[in-house]
Amino acid sequence: MDIQGKICLITGATSGIGKETAKVLAAKGAIVVLPIRDSLKGDILKDEILEQTPDAKIELMHCNLASFDSIRSFVKEFKSKHDKLHLLVNNAGIWETKRNLSEDGVEMNFAVNHLASFLLTHLLLDTIKKSAPARIINVSSEAHRNGKINFADLEFEKSFSSFKSYSQSKLANILFTKKLSQQLKDTGVTVNCLHPGVVSTGLFEKMPGLFTTVMKPFMLTPTKGAETSIYLATSPEVEKITGEYFVKKKPKKPATVALRQDVANKLWEVSEKYVGL
Repeated sequence: MDIQGKICLITGATSGIGKETAKVLAAKGAIVVLPIRDSLKGDILKDEILEQTPDAKIELMHCNLASFDSIRSFVKEFKSKHDKLHLLVNNAGIWETKRNLSEDGVEMNFAVNHLASFLLTHLLLDTIKKSAPARIINVSSEAHRNGKINFADLEFEKSFSSFKSYSQSKLANILFTKKLSQQLKDTGVTVNCLHPGVVSTGLFEKMPGLFTTVMKPFMLTPTKGAETSIYLATSPEVEKITGEYFVKKKPKKPATVALRQDVANKLWEVSEKYVGL
């Protein structure tokens, strides 16, 4: 997709692969809209992009992805300024090592990694459809292979495991992608997801120091980690591909549970209730 002059929205762009994705898309001439929770970080990011691409078109809008009300306010502001959205990259992700709650009282990994993108995408879907051909990209992880959608205790209230919680949220990203791609059939909107690799980003900042020390030499740079996101956003090769999971720019079969229609359907229904759709 030629994104010159196209409106692109990227979450989680103040660091890591989101920042690298924003830089590249801005350099390619896209109008890049960035939902930002921390205005200072947003200003620093904008200055950094403009230094690299002086004529870049960057718009910062406030949004706290750990708040359903904030997501709704952001979408209202976005729609007051734009009637098109050609690319949505649900890139934001966290990995909480302790059981923390969002502003809505939902376990944080599930709230930010799954429910935030679920709600944001739904609220923007009418605009995205009007902009077809358009693309939606969800950043997942190979960690999904260790995940299970625990409908009896989605928020790990009984026994919290940060790895299980994170893995569940990344599995949810793929189930959401698969189900959404079915709903968007014949609309001109594609939706795919990806594993960026194990990337040296702020995702691991709450991990024990020993973990990051041992893993750091094996981690990809954010620039390398952003390659598959950028490929899915811009490549003509994936123009007609939808509902797939990509690793290193190639489709890869996810875990068997990620392909289960019954799990996808139930997660969808539960997610709608959570976000009040």
